[in-house]
Amino acid sequence: MKIGLVLADTPSYSETFFNSKVRGLTSHGFEVILFVQTNTNSYTLCKVIQAPKISKNRFLQVFVVLRVMVLLLPYLKRAMRFIRLEKTSGRSYIQIFKNIITNSHILKSNLDWLHFGFATMVIQSENVAHAIEAKMAVSFRGYDISIYPLINPDCYELLWRRVDKVHVISNDLLKLAYKNGMHKENIVQKISPAIDVSMFKSILKKSIRSNVHIITLARLHWKKGLLDTLQALEILKSSGISFHYEIIGIGLEYEALSYAIHQLGLENNVSLLGKLSHKKALRKLTESDIYVQYSLSEGFCNAVLEAQASGCLCIVSDAEGLSENVLHNKTGWVVPKHNPKALANSIKNVLQMSDDRLNTIRKWARQRAFSDFNILKQKEQFIDFYNN
Repeated sequence: MKIGLVLADTPSYSETFFNSKVRGLTSHGFEVILFVQTNTNSYTLCKVIQAPKISKNRFLQVFVVLRVMVLLLPYLKRAMRFIRLEKTSGRSYIQIFKNIITNSHILKSNLDWLHFGFATMVIQSENVAHAIEAKMAVSFRGYDISIYPLINPDCYELLWRRVDKVHVISNDLLKLAYKNGMHKENIVQKISPAIDVSMFKSILKKSIRSNVHIITLARLHWKKGLLDTLQALEILKSSGISFHYEIIGIGLEYEALSYAIHQLGLENNVSLLGKLSHKKALRKLTESDIYVQYSLSEGFCNAVLEAQASGCLCIVSDAEGLSENVLHNKTGWVVPKHNPKALANSIKNVLQMSDDRLNTIRKWARQRAFSDFNILKQKEQFIDFYNN
């Protein structure tokens, strides 16, 4: 079976969920092809086909268009089918022409499934799968269903009519999909993110030290709630609690977070570590006491799974899939989002709990991560997704 996976770019070091999926499918005999706009890291796990580059130079762009049209000639029947579908969808001839160019790398491919890794990648490509006579799948992972439709109402109206199967990573995202117009008759399968449990050895966590080590792995993005986290930590500091907080990740909010750290007087308490290798990040988790993921919006979060498998005590917000990732008072703690005082109080409560209680939480969290969110289970679910 041949599966085309559509992404904006080849998976980065932090997108372990895509890399795990590609490895799992190819090991089972599936042929996987990545269709991307940019290939920045010389991806080697499977074949990569890049979309035509859009040039700001008009003369170069004319050359690109002519080249694309010539290469599409052997696939004229598909192109005409695509044009008919686009016309039926009510698109203008100018938009149809643009869509032929931007989707030409897929229109030339023979596939059984065309799977869009993020729903936002579907827009202006809703008719491609039917044009090449492949089944169409789409994944909803967080931003694409919780935030994007807020600023682009009815953006998935055509998607709901064209998609053959929908993949969601949490129950809350499924509810949002229905809220945003998904039809009750659309076929849906929930497959949660997963981790490679073989990377997590037996861990013996000691009592929390007097200087509490807190950590977060996240892109430096507003939706990760890092400013709220810093405000909560300022409350902890004013309460006389000794701690050190490390943030692993890169992103556009680096400057804003650096300024907030200064304004809140946390220079000696907070470190922005930037990008670390996955191996080094996991080592940091094993050395930490508490993992905080206080996101404003979060589809599920692999880093929280890895933190639980590493023996960290996890405190998360109630954003989308996080309350499914961490079970409140069983495998960690769930705090209402956008409430730094509540987060600070939750951390204080954890620090006051007995070692026996904390070790029980760690044990349950680790066992659940291993049994419910391992890669082998996820691989079987994706095989079922495409076969049935």
